Amino acid sequence: MPQEGKSDMERIGLFKEMGYISTGDKYVPFVYRPFNESAYKNKQILSSVPKKKCGLQVGYFESQYRRIFEGEAFADPGKLRRQYKMQQAKRNVGKAFLPSSGEQRPSGAGSYYGTLSGPVKAMSALQIARKPYKAPGKNFVTNPPKKGSGYGYPNVTLSKLESYSADPYDRTREILKREMRAHRSLMKGPAFHFNLHPMEYFDNNPYKADRPLPPMKNPEKIKASLVPFRPSSPGKRIGGMKAGTFEAYPSHSADAYGLKTSRAASVKKDGKVFHPSSGPKSMPVKSILDMNTIHKLK
Repeated sequence: MPQEGKSDMERIGLFKEMGYISTGDKYVPFVYRPFNESAYKNKQILSSVPKKKCGLQVGYFESQYRRIFEGEAFADPGKLRRQYKMQQAKRNVGKAFLPSSGEQRPSGAGSYYGTLSGPVKAMSALQIARKPYKAPGKNFVTNPPKKGSGYGYPNVTLSKLESYSADPYDRTREILKREMRAHRSLMKGPAFHFNLHPMEYFDNNPYKADRPLPPMKNPEKIKASLVPFRPSSPGKRIGGMKAGTFEAYPSHSADAYGLKTSRAASVKKDGKVFHPSSGPKSMPVKSILDMNTIHKLK
């Protein structure tokens, strides 16, 4: 079939088709390909045995020990101390101070002997005026305590026994009556009631009629009949045949429950009838109030 249009090479814009790099090469499997050939060809890096650190320069990278500061001056601390003392000694105006005699020690606590200032007058105890000595008083003396709890026993507590004061039974009632009598004597009249209220502020009575009411009618009295009520015929008695009832005598029906048979009484060997023992009998018991009172008193 004839080609229609331009070929692929003309569309890309190249003058010719470029050759392939691996065209016609033999395929070598992955297993037989060499790996890291430089590791086993030519000379390799050989290192010596690691050296241990010691006092020599053998275990360091540098062949000679180098100081941090080259050419610095050496400072002797003893020499510097002596130079400082000599400079301080040049400042003295004369000779060294020597006391005339040895130091004096105090003779005891509170002594001013051997001090430069001497005794202080403000601290002397002889110049302070003291108050005259006053002997303390005697202790608080009381009588022996009186026996008794205080409730119901006279002259036992510190306070005196209160005198008896009469208290009438109706005292409050008498006082109230006396106050009401005094209140009524001050009143001039009964309580004031104001009945003349204005009419325009209230609604009119809707039940009020303008016409007079008709005269009242006397209700008719019904005369009660004095004749007693008597039935048409006297009531019939039962008489054993239910003649006086509204319904006939019902027919007999069989009893669905069986007859209750009585058990024979148990008899002892001696021929007497056995009677069971009676239950526990009641007995008088003390109340809870009495028991609590006795327990607290003990």
